[in-house]
Amino acid sequence: MHPPYRQDYVSISLTGQGSGGYNNSKQWRRQSCWRKWKQLSRLQRSLILFILLLLFICGIASYPTVTEHLRGLTDEEQDTDSNSVLKPVIPHVLPEPIKQDHPALPEQLSQRKLSNRRGPPVLQNRLQRKGNTSDTVAEDKPAGDQKEGEEEGVISWPGVVIDTEQATEGTKEKEDSPANPEAKSSKESEVSRLEAVREAFRHAWKGYKDFAWGHDELRPISKSYSEWFGLGLTLIDALDTMWILGLKEEFEEAKAWVATELTFNKNVDVNLFESTIRILGGLLSTYHLTGDSMFLDKAKEIGSRLMPAFNTPSKIPYSDVNIGKGTAHPPRWTSDSTVAEVTSIQLEFRELSRLTQDPQYEAAVAEVMNQVHKLDGKLDGLVPMFINTNNGQFTHQGIYTLGARADSYYEYLLKQWIQGGKKENQLLEDYLQAIEGVKKNLLQTSSPNGLTFVGEVSHGQFSPKMDHLVCFLPGTLALGAHSGLAADHMDLAKQLMETCYQMYVQMETGLSPEIVHFNMHQGSTRDIDVKLADRHNLLRPETVESLFYMYRFTKDHKYQDWGWEILQNFNKYTKVSSGGYTSINNVRDPEYPSPRDKMESFFLGETLKYLYLLFSDDTNLISLDQYVFNTEAHPLPVWPSTA
Repeated sequence: MHPPYRQDYVSISLTGQGSGGYNNSKQWRRQSCWRKWKQLSRLQRSLILFILLLLFICGIASYPTVTEHLRGLTDEEQDTDSNSVLKPVIPHVLPEPIKQDHPALPEQLSQRKLSNRRGPPVLQNRLQRKGNTSDTVAEDKPAGDQKEGEEEGVISWPGVVIDTEQATEGTKEKEDSPANPEAKSSKESEVSRLEAVREAFRHAWKGYKDFAWGHDELRPISKSYSEWFGLGLTLIDALDTMWILGLKEEFEEAKAWVATELTFNKNVDVNLFESTIRILGGLLSTYHLTGDSMFLDKAKEIGSRLMPAFNTPSKIPYSDVNIGKGTAHPPRWTSDSTVAEVTSIQLEFRELSRLTQDPQYEAAVAEVMNQVHKLDGKLDGLVPMFINTNNGQFTHQGIYTLGARADSYYEYLLKQWIQGGKKENQLLEDYLQAIEGVKKNLLQTSSPNGLTFVGEVSHGQFSPKMDHLVCFLPGTLALGAHSGLAADHMDLAKQLMETCYQMYVQMETGLSPEIVHFNMHQGSTRDIDVKLADRHNLLRPETVESLFYMYRFTKDHKYQDWGWEILQNFNKYTKVSSGGYTSINNVRDPEYPSPRDKMESFFLGETLKYLYLLFSDDTNLISLDQYVFNTEAHPLPVWPSTA
């Protein structure tokens, strides 16, 4: 038997170049496996088939997630290797670098691949994709890589389509013009940008009129509304904006609603602070701009209905008032009011007393300021966040911030001094002491690029946390310098203005989050971190507010350009096609910013108003020597001198 076996072996080696042996072996293995399979019981075979099917289904389900994760890891490695923070985007078309309006930071010397979905091409010299190490960075999509039925420049969200190319007329003109955009005259640019703001307002107003008329706030995605006080907050907040923007038709229809529909005889609890700055402030401002006494009559009514809030043992007002019953109370969970709220109603009540010749309004708010002035518990002029309505003392001491619950206290110190003709020295002294306290305790610089920021102190420990709300400070400092205070206030304003701008451009959508944390450790690769819970944008006005002040006082056009970028990114990522704008949950995800389905009233009352004033070169349009803005952007007159 041995010789034939050797002959077969030789035959296999010579004839198939290995293929015959391989096939025979494969066939043998197949037959062997089949015999073993047949030897299994039916239950065993069914169980194996079930497990294989389950693994197959799980593989299909997890495939997109795995590939996206791997893609994100690849992008993160690219970001890490680039070791960059503030790098300009490579423009789509322009072959030459675009000039920066401010000196390039050291980290801007290298280039890396960045998404082309950050914003319109004209902005991309300033906009960069920068993420936390844990972030998934979206990849660029080729031009032809859209899903079926998806148009280029459109973000599809459940229940709504947002047109990212539906920016502004000014944007389209700038992109489509065959001429160099820089060749336009400054006047043409001004007109274009002003019209862009008007168009944004009309679009927001359309949504409010169609889906939320007479109600507090628009929910643009669900095409409905939300109520807070049931007093038409958005409409009243927007009255003076429409007047300033010259939108006569929209103003007249809103005025008719105020005259015939607005009533304060309602059994409803309202927040003293919010009602004062939005409703009382809006009505007083509109009265001064138009001279229509109907608005003053409405202001008198709401002002008198808010007065029960001051009926407390300490004369520090309660936070909530029932304007129908004439009763007031603190929140259910505490007897405290926030310091910012009780010290940021003075401009409005003082003006109401001046107009009505009734001193009760001014007396009530002046008592609050006098008490806060004398209180212990301050840190170099910085105040805690809470004050007790029973004993009039600060509570929760040891925490100092220029963010929520304290911010507008500092703003109103300066603005009351200006409103009263710069005669009330106690207000000025408290303001100047507080600014020195900020410099001493809250001011720090980030790493690696040395951005100046305002942090917080909690029981002696410094935290590099900064709210977007703090971005009111550059404008307030600039206003103080313009009003004769120290020139170094303007220097600090410029530094903080740059920081607030970077809070926008370092985000993938070009929109700032609600809160940021700054890196202070040597060796950091980026200046700004954003926690997951802080990535939302509420269409807030503070940065464009300060840009307005900075441009009005310096005439540096970079501040206009920065505001223009912000407006275009609002249009790209928050504009809802059916009308209105929505706040978003994630400024770090340009592919899906995640809409919150709410348009805050201050978007019309403040954000668009300040953008319009920023783009205007008419210094007499709400002259800052004749008007002072309340904290809801409603201009009230500086009192004439009686000397």
